[in-house]
Amino acid sequence: MGYISGSDHQRYGNNERWTRLLAKLLGNNFEIIEEGLNGRTLISNDTRLGKEGKNGYEYLIPCLDTHDPINLVVLMLGTNELKATYNKTAKEIGEMFEQYFVKVILGRKSQISNNYPKLLIVTPPIVNEDVEYCKANNKYAGATKKSEELNDIYREIAEKYNCYFLNNQGLETGIDGVHLTKESHQKLAERLKEEISHIYN
Repeated sequence: MGYISGSDHQRYGNNERWTRLLAKLLGNNFEIIEEGLNGRTLISNDTRLGKEGKNGYEYLIPCLDTHDPINLVVLMLGTNELKATYNKTAKEIGEMFEQYFVKVILGRKSQISNNYPKLLIVTPPIVNEDVEYCKANNKYAGATKKSEELNDIYREIAEKYNCYFLNNQGLETGIDGVHLTKESHQKLAERLKEEISHIYN
């Protein structure tokens, strides 16, 4: 979504979000489709009023079919499952990620052609529990260690299914300890541009 760290649901503009930056870097031979949603989980349901529709798995297949045919899915998801309220271990998050997303994406044959999407897995940034925001609400208690563990877990999943992989090296969060800084949006776009250029060269 491009949520601005520490804001009241504000988002970075079209010239600042990594998706739009990536589109510019790749040029006219590529079409980048944004599907970011603040608060999206893997399979957990946010029971708070006004937070309906955050379950990513329930939206995944309609999303894939809406944009069919898709050549490549860039998947960076899992941060919201780290919330203390969902009480998930990094291993459990990895298992959900594999079962409900990786397998589904790779197995979703195009309805238009005889192709299946390729998958590039990106590990979400490491949650910084030391910032005041995280300390104050305790929403992400224990999330730093778990988000660090996801790097190896996601890499192993990518290797298992012969997917492409990008770790979260150099991706920094802002004052809320969760969302990417403006500079990290740029860095992620540049790293993705390099990776995608390798895939299609």
